[in-house]
Amino acid sequence: MDADERRRQVVDGRTTLGIELGSTRIKAVLVDESLVPIASGAHEWENAYVDGRWTYSLDAVETGLRAAYADLVADVERQYGVTPTTFRAAGVSAMMHGYLAFDADGQLLVPFRTWRNTSTGPAAERLSAALGFNIPQRWSIAHLAQAVLDDEPHVAELAGITTLAGYVHRRLTGRDVLGVGDASGVFPIDSTPADSGPGDPGTRDWDDTMLRTAEDLIGLDDLRALLPEVLVAGDDAGTLTPEGAAWLDPTGTLQPGVPLCPPEGDAGTGMVATNAVAPRTGNVSVGTSIFAMVVLEHALRTPHEELDVVTTPSGDAVAMVHCNNGASEIASWARVFGRFAEAASERTGSAAIDIDTVYATLLAEAEHADPDAGGLLSFNYLAGEPVTHVEDGRPLLLRTPGARFTLGNLVRSEVHGAFATLAIGMEVLHGEDVQVDRMTAHGGLFRTPGAPQRLLAAALRVPVALEETAGEGGAWGIAVLAAYLEHTDRHLADFLAETVFGGDAVHVADPEPADVDGFRTYLERYRRALPVQRAAAAATGQDGPGTDATTPEPEPTTAGDPRLQAEKEPTR
Repeated sequence: MDADERRRQVVDGRTTLGIELGSTRIKAVLVDESLVPIASGAHEWENAYVDGRWTYSLDAVETGLRAAYADLVADVERQYGVTPTTFRAAGVSAMMHGYLAFDADGQLLVPFRTWRNTSTGPAAERLSAALGFNIPQRWSIAHLAQAVLDDEPHVAELAGITTLAGYVHRRLTGRDVLGVGDASGVFPIDSTPADSGPGDPGTRDWDDTMLRTAEDLIGLDDLRALLPEVLVAGDDAGTLTPEGAAWLDPTGTLQPGVPLCPPEGDAGTGMVATNAVAPRTGNVSVGTSIFAMVVLEHALRTPHEELDVVTTPSGDAVAMVHCNNGASEIASWARVFGRFAEAASERTGSAAIDIDTVYATLLAEAEHADPDAGGLLSFNYLAGEPVTHVEDGRPLLLRTPGARFTLGNLVRSEVHGAFATLAIGMEVLHGEDVQVDRMTAHGGLFRTPGAPQRLLAAALRVPVALEETAGEGGAWGIAVLAAYLEHTDRHLADFLAETVFGGDAVHVADPEPADVDGFRTYLERYRRALPVQRAAAAATGQDGPGTDATTPEPEPTTAGDPRLQAEKEPTR
């Protein structure tokens, strides 16, 4: 499609807008009628640690959304010489979970508590036991129940809770709704019947039996009244109001009336972006954190604390292994070696190399290293890790005197370390006889072909695919869901397989026996060394330059590193 045709589509309002609020970046993507991205905009942001909790202010949400949208508009104007005024459809996605609590007047009662907060242990434990269903600490219901347990004053004024995507969608449309995938990180969803679609009877909704149990446990009369309405992909989720248009675009250029799809979580848009919404498919997203999603053919026999059970955007049950720590430690090593290369080039007068070349060089060394990383061991724990019961993590590189300390083994150890906790969680799925035909990987780490894909296949013991479109990320994924509003005569999985991904090239890496055996040896060593994490945390506390014992060290800045923008913004 040539630029003139895309220009006409922009002028005629035949393009589709997707916006996703990730942990380090807010991204807006505009796609043409073929669902090909034609323009984008972004805004970098960071969470703040306020009064013992990780948060983003609602002012930062508003500022960031407007900046990302304005950047998109500027990109359209640069490329096509026109300014968009309306769209065929639009959608909003954001990082899942967390707690946004509002009173009857729509006023925020306490600062937004994000998915990163792990302060809800007692509530999550009680809910999991009562419901017979694993409720992780980051889920919205765990935050609500903990607020009740702690007798927080705001509970008396509480009129409703929602997610970040739900909040933005409500500002744009006036509708208090959630897509079922995002909703499944708030409270458990009844995922039957298995073949329901948009508008069908029995569409997936909050699990009634669990709602009643939770009400009795928490002491609330009508929990459903506090929760948004649940919608599946393709349902009518409202239109852009005049107030919503002005909120997103204060210039007044954007016109109201644009249809919006149900707001979704980043996990759901990641599934869409990797064509992984059908049973026996799954995806792995590697960024600041790392998680795997597997669409289930049957219910799990028993709840597992290592697994979340969430849903696809159409409501099918998905087992999710979520690890708090992802590629940040690899990025730290890349920055160190990048600076070494920069300093060497300054000293010798040779040409400097860019960060992509640094990654390519390091990961190429890992490909030819010892399969078990030569006895080295790496922990990427910048934060606690619930999957391995580590409350306070420390990044560590360990080796015995007899280990083979080479560059290749160092890098392979760091890659193995990034995948180790995920592999531990995935072992639970193997124990449940969950069948996976292949996993699709996405995230900035996979911008470098070869070692990351191959070593992930070995760690998970399943073929790992890379779709060419997977790098477009969650903003593209929610744009695809917005486009699906006009294709609800087909199931979402069929729409993706036949219309969206029909001609895409796929690169698949099968597990290689030597890599599988090497990673198995590495993981055994990793498990034995986990007590070192507790010792390291106890010995070091939180003290560091510019910090005190009650203030966590600032997390590494990831906004400028696309390798770290995957699960919260999948071009990372």
